[in-house]
Amino acid sequence: MRTVLVTGLGGAGRTTVAAATALAGARGGARTLLISADTVPGFPTATEPTAVSDGLWSVRIDSGAHFRSELLALQDKLSGVLDLLGGNRMDGEELTELPGSGALAMLHALRRAARGDWSRAGYDLLVVELPPLHEALALLALPGQLRRYLRRLLPQERQAARALRPMLAQLAGVPMPAQWLYEAAARRDAELAEVQTLIEDRATTLRLVAEPGPAAEDALRAARTGVALHGLRVDALVANRVLPRHASDPWFAALAAQQEKCLGHWHEERSAGSPPLHMPHLGRDPQGPGDLAGLADDTPGLSPDSRDGGRAEDPWWIEEAAAPEGQDDSDGILVWCLRLPGAVKKDLQLVRRGNELLLTVGPFHRIVPLESALRRCTVSGAALTDGVLRVRFTPDPALWPRTS
Repeated sequence: MRTVLVTGLGGAGRTTVAAATALAGARGGARTLLISADTVPGFPTATEPTAVSDGLWSVRIDSGAHFRSELLALQDKLSGVLDLLGGNRMDGEELTELPGSGALAMLHALRRAARGDWSRAGYDLLVVELPPLHEALALLALPGQLRRYLRRLLPQERQAARALRPMLAQLAGVPMPAQWLYEAAARRDAELAEVQTLIEDRATTLRLVAEPGPAAEDALRAARTGVALHGLRVDALVANRVLPRHASDPWFAALAAQQEKCLGHWHEERSAGSPPLHMPHLGRDPQGPGDLAGLADDTPGLSPDSRDGGRAEDPWWIEEAAAPEGQDDSDGILVWCLRLPGAVKKDLQLVRRGNELLLTVGPFHRIVPLESALRRCTVSGAALTDGVLRVRFTPDPALWPRTS
């Protein structure tokens, strides 16, 4: 299954592009599912997959309903503790969702789609409308972050000592975590792993949406570093609501010229990749599947029928360091590389903590686990050159296998 994650700047028309992409995929013969938290004009609003047209289904995420069902299930699980403490149970009608519940509802929907819970035959194409770009980056990083928290707070290897818990509880004076807590953590970890696998799959791409203009130009330039830091691959930049080049009205002509200038810059910046796709301005908001299908037909390359998705090469890689001039070897030094287009040295922070690298670039932050070979090395230097971060690792003699 190929997955296209649609995000972009707020108000740029992410819903329109996501729906047009899904329609194009279905018309190309792919069994397509569109997932969105917003209402798509002319599409069903059901929270279970509902047919839109031949080969196309849509589902709307109800974050409030998901929050209530999850909290009520947790309340039932903790019923014994609540009764012991004299707590009063809450009814679903009195529960209102908390900030952040939308992200968890989206992850739940992605897991169901990845597992094929919504279709016995499965889908060929999954199109997901994500929140605006900065929120989307945080959402896509959430499965890995939550799994890391679970491993640190409730390490599974501690279950081996469950026979000693009564004695440990007496010595420590506090109750030890119950077995069900470890089991619940293991289930959550497995669920998050399914979503993380979907996000990191080579068949998953990010599709950025922006309306050409100075503000969008600056925002995308700043955000591309965050996209690279999180290891995401962009298959297309969609310029939405593009005005006709030749307009008789001076006011519209000035706006069209401003858009044309911005599009020229985007073409130059993406000279090594695919050029931006253009979606024309209809003069009004799309009013149904007919308008959306027309936008998809009029926009070359919008159909996501390519199996490789036009993906770039891996965002990070490991290579052997080149030998210094006049030497025969590199002393086994390995270089961990990460492409960070647009990053500047003053905004970059790099910390090695155990078997992880803590990376911060401006407002973006990520913790990257090191591969096994690098865990047995020490960091001997780092440099940011031509948009690529290179971290040098030197084998630790105390940890590296000796050779005869």
